[in-house]
Amino acid sequence: MQLTARAEEFPIAGVFSISRERRTIARVVVAMITDGTFTGRGESVPYPRYGESVEGVVGDIEAMAEKVAAGLTREELQEAMEAGAARNAIDLAMWDFEAKRSGQRVADMVGRTMSPVTTAYTIGLGEPDEMAETAAAASERPLLKIKLGRPTGDDKRIAAVRAAVPNATLIVDANEGWSENNLLINMSACAAAKVAMIEQPLPSRRDGALATISHPVPICADESVHTSKDLAALKGRYDAVNIKLDKTGGLTEALKAVAEAERVGLKVMVGCMVSTSLGIAPAMLLAPGADYADVDGPLMLANDRDGGLTFDGSTVYPPSPELWG
Repeated sequence: MQLTARAEEFPIAGVFSISRERRTIARVVVAMITDGTFTGRGESVPYPRYGESVEGVVGDIEAMAEKVAAGLTREELQEAMEAGAARNAIDLAMWDFEAKRSGQRVADMVGRTMSPVTTAYTIGLGEPDEMAETAAAASERPLLKIKLGRPTGDDKRIAAVRAAVPNATLIVDANEGWSENNLLINMSACAAAKVAMIEQPLPSRRDGALATISHPVPICADESVHTSKDLAALKGRYDAVNIKLDKTGGLTEALKAVAEAERVGLKVMVGCMVSTSLGIAPAMLLAPGADYADVDGPLMLANDRDGGLTFDGSTVYPPSPELWG
């Protein structure tokens, strides 16, 4: 059993902007586990917001090579590494390797059904007229995710987008970019625009205020939630959680997080980073049962990897066995 890792880059179609960064390149890390006959792959996206770098994640994966060669199991991996991009890549590669060696789909192994889902389509942060124009060009898509998070003007941005796409379901993602000073103004603007949900309006360490105000629009935790252990404490502050494989550190923990969210009464969004179809494919096990799916990462790229997921507008289809699982 040999574990290796490599970094890969994929140009983004244009510029992807959120409250804390602008990117033109998606940098991912792929872990590979092979016995010489079968090879499993897992893709992750290191995220500087969580103190990760591509080089660091590659190093963390390579540091586990001896343990994997000695027979480290997925369950043991959960204790051996912290949740994050490095563990995610190894965990996903382990699932893929097991599926390819056994001739089973991961869906059958975990008792889930993969089926087509409607994904949100992301509109990057910009000036109101720019965002409205981009949204209008995507008006045939039923679910749009609108990036906000500037100190001023987000109320105008969401109003402009809604005017441009009167029929689409809108989700707003502030990426921790709001403050106690503009929270109520922006939430009122979202309510007026009939936004379906607001993601992570306040910084994760300053989100206590969410428990003291009414929620005219449901609020979803993103940066405030990583693993199943975080969920119980979110009740009262949040109405939903965004579960991403790179945060949970793999599918193994993500399955637990979904079950825990359902147990404590939180709605579930299955989300993603900007990645290729290899990184999105495992999320297709979780997306069919979620309240919202945001698995449009490959649509942000100029070119996906070969053999990627099939998208028909905003409908995304399950992966082939050759891609993953």
